Amino acid sequence: MKPKPFSELNHFTVPVGIDLLFSKSAAPPAGTYCRGVLSSAFEKQANTTTVSSIAAHPFGGYWFVAESLHALQFSVPSFSPLSIPSPDPVFQQFNIGPLTIHTYALCILAGIIVAMFWVNARLTKRGGEPGVVVDIVLWAVPLGIVGARFYHVFTHLGDYFYDGANLLNVFAIWDGGNALYGSLIGGAIGAYIGCRFSGIRLWSFADALAPAMLAAQAIGRLGNYINHELFGLPTTLPWGLEIESTNSKFPAGLADGTLFHPLFLYEIIWNVVGIALLLLIERRFQLRWGKLFALYLVWYGLGRSWLEAIRIDPTSDGFLGIPANVWASFLAIALGIVLFVVQSRRHPGVENSVYRPGRGPRVVEPRKKKGAAAGAVEGSDADGADSSSEESGVWTDEELSRPSK
Repeated sequence: MKPKPFSELNHFTVPVGIDLLFSKSAAPPAGTYCRGVLSSAFEKQANTTTVSSIAAHPFGGYWFVAESLHALQFSVPSFSPLSIPSPDPVFQQFNIGPLTIHTYALCILAGIIVAMFWVNARLTKRGGEPGVVVDIVLWAVPLGIVGARFYHVFTHLGDYFYDGANLLNVFAIWDGGNALYGSLIGGAIGAYIGCRFSGIRLWSFADALAPAMLAAQAIGRLGNYINHELFGLPTTLPWGLEIESTNSKFPAGLADGTLFHPLFLYEIIWNVVGIALLLLIERRFQLRWGKLFALYLVWYGLGRSWLEAIRIDPTSDGFLGIPANVWASFLAIALGIVLFVVQSRRHPGVENSVYRPGRGPRVVEPRKKKGAAAGAVEGSDADGADSSSEESGVWTDEELSRPSK
């Protein structure tokens, strides 16, 4: 375990002799650090007492050699049994033959799969054709990934465009850096295209997606945890997240062992609570026509606005001193409110079908055997084209693509 921040150190006094290096008996217990933070009491004596030399501490801190001092007060970080250790970097990727598999990508993929199955079940329950969500996902997911990466790069230009930069890193999505708001924009474009092809109403799909989207985001945040990303300001709370000081986002000037707000965990909890609330509201009020998705935008925007406000992301671009993701959160909240109000006025009830007018699930009748019920067919030969196809037992492409009545 790592020690707590300096603000939560335990202060005590250790007797020392003149010019005496701390003995083993005076040393901090094994597994702790002596960070060499001199207390205010010692600093007040600094004009009459000096520290002549410093030696490396075997636990990562320092030993002090004191002159003419009978008691040196110093601080030893205490440990929290509830602090969250960062996963070993070895778990960030693994190899299968010549292929390198990134755990971050697997978390995103797992979230997409869970969301896809859940949306399919919700649409099917409302009358959609089983598997129709695949036709939409094939458009929404690729464009969502492109949008997520583009948004991240656009809001972190300094990380990718500088003298000597490898521009190919712009496309290295497996290294992390996929912005949720960018995925919403790209995914919305893809969903619109997919819904046009499949005949599903865009708002019906969006409402089915709302709780599933929160589930996918919660699963994806586990990838941030494995990549040692998405942490907030230093904290003295016992469940603080341990981040190695070699991390590129570790603030300069903070001690090794400082704990940080585990924003990935906060967002997971926020999303799980959001799922429960959306399902409860949907069951109580039967929200349709995009109104449930509007509540998703408001809920997620509220959560991200305060999480981003305490997030450590020194390379993020912003405007008026406010990070870009906070502005995006405000926009999501406003858009959700406007969408809910407009759709409530335009469509106060429930849609008749998840399909657009004139579209519906394709119904393929079982093929008839050749010669079966020939007499009945001959006796009802009012529609020449249709009866000829029925007699032969072969359906044309035009007949198979007809919407159900």
